[in-house]
Amino acid sequence: MLEVRAIDTYYGETQALFGVSLSVVAGEVLALLGANGAGKTTVLRSILGLTRPRSGEIAFEGRPLARRATHEIARAGIGWVPDDRRLCPTLTVAKNLALGVKSTRFRAWSMSEVTDIFSALKYLMAREAETLSGGEMQMVAIGRALLGSPGLVLFDEPSQGLAPKIVDDVMAVVRRLKGEGIASIVVEQNADIALSVADKVVVLSHGTVAWTGEAATLVADPALKRKLLGGAR
Repeated sequence: MLEVRAIDTYYGETQALFGVSLSVVAGEVLALLGANGAGKTTVLRSILGLTRPRSGEIAFEGRPLARRATHEIARAGIGWVPDDRRLCPTLTVAKNLALGVKSTRFRAWSMSEVTDIFSALKYLMAREAETLSGGEMQMVAIGRALLGSPGLVLFDEPSQGLAPKIVDDVMAVVRRLKGEGIASIVVEQNADIALSVADKVVVLSHGTVAWTGEAATLVADPALKRKLLGGAR
């Protein structure tokens, strides 16, 4: 589904990623873990073409993304749930959701399916986004990504600042996508949350890949998990 090969990404003259490689297959959940500043969000930005790698290759379904504009990458079937939600604050929930609707070669999601997943949205459609709680904003951001008919969804810190019940609902969406054959990359500070849904893990340290392996390996080996992630939960 997605293959990232030895990318080097910079912010100005400061190098943020050093030869990072990873891959995701259809229906797989990849957890991208590491300390703050390790380069996790930069990997997502590199995939989306928001911060283009200077070297290396990124391919989605075998097609290079290197020279494609971000909106073209989205229309190819890559959805994004950013850590700051990026809603249009003065638009209603209904209009924010409508902004995400597009057709791809992947399975289309209807508005009714999105409101079935997040039932609270049914009662928020006329509300302006700036009046929502953090959890409600996250529901809208995820719903917007689903309405874009993705084959791959990039989740950046999906549990950040959310109540435990909303976190459970978000992880249930990741599991549902997996069941639908849709791939996900989940960037998380809370390792336990990410490992509860992940099939595979990539741990970043200072912009390099420190470890790649099965999520079950980290779950079964607390010493290895501590070594790689320190005090991360």
